[in-house]
Amino acid sequence: MIKNQKTGVLDTFNLEHLLKHVPEIREFDYDIQACQFNPPIDSSDFMPEHWKNIVHIIVDNYIKFDGFVILHGTDTMAYTASALSFMLQDINKPVILTGSQLPIGILRTDGKENIINAVEFAAAHNNGKPVITEVAVCFGQYLYRGNRVTKCNADNFNAFTAYNEQPLAVTGVDIKYHFNILYKPKGNFVPHFQMNQHVIAITLFPGISPNIIQHVMEDSEIQGIVLRTFGSGNAPKQQWLIKAITKANKQGKVIVNITQCQRGIVEMGRYQTGYQLYQAGVVNGRDMTVECAVTKLMFLLAQNLSPEKIRELMAANLAGELTV
Repeated sequence: MIKNQKTGVLDTFNLEHLLKHVPEIREFDYDIQACQFNPPIDSSDFMPEHWKNIVHIIVDNYIKFDGFVILHGTDTMAYTASALSFMLQDINKPVILTGSQLPIGILRTDGKENIINAVEFAAAHNNGKPVITEVAVCFGQYLYRGNRVTKCNADNFNAFTAYNEQPLAVTGVDIKYHFNILYKPKGNFVPHFQMNQHVIAITLFPGISPNIIQHVMEDSEIQGIVLRTFGSGNAPKQQWLIKAITKANKQGKVIVNITQCQRGIVEMGRYQTGYQLYQAGVVNGRDMTVECAVTKLMFLLAQNLSPEKIRELMAANLAGELTV
């Protein structure tokens, strides 16, 4: 983003100004090229079709470059990073998303440091091979796995964190990589372009209306439901709730249990209030973020798989999104 001098509001800016505002990039001994959406897209307007466009850009340029940096607004960056981690299956080159809290052109912008670090991560090699072989988010001092991050602060420069996993790398005087958790592809790179948007996330709260739950569970267009539960995966012991979930499960809807807590993991066998969901056919989402659970459901629902297979894969670790 860049500040509009006439209106004072923040507007998207043309990437041709990037070198003007971040001249330090010229000091890298890299061949850096840029392409952009025309017109640029505010991240609040991002949709699955834009994820598809990004995948096409990477696929079309895959052989030409050692790595890719995506400049992205912070509001939905975690959704894009998570979606791309599944759509770019087993990519063996770095795809680094970054952005800023203060726009480029502002004196104290964090954008310069973030972009410089992201470029360095995208170009990093060790013994002739890329250090990063996955989708990641570079922000502040940290590099995080893309399907683990969430935006945690609207004001602080450390806007992102991964509550249930340590960073992939930390920048300082030197860059410290945590090599033990870096993701390694399980096979050849397979890009995917389709996402199924018939997914909804529901946050449970005391006093939630049975009519609302029943309406969502019975909606014929909805195929996947992310259920944000209490604590370690618990829900009220109400017959109307279990009845609605059981019916939706038998109709082929895939329901995934994730916790509302920032840290921790779903354990549906710990309490009866969680075990009842397991008995009703709900998938254990373990420690997935809501951004990850939603985009992973979108991805799997688009693969023409049976509900049983989707439930199996939702509980499996496909791209480092789960703690195992």
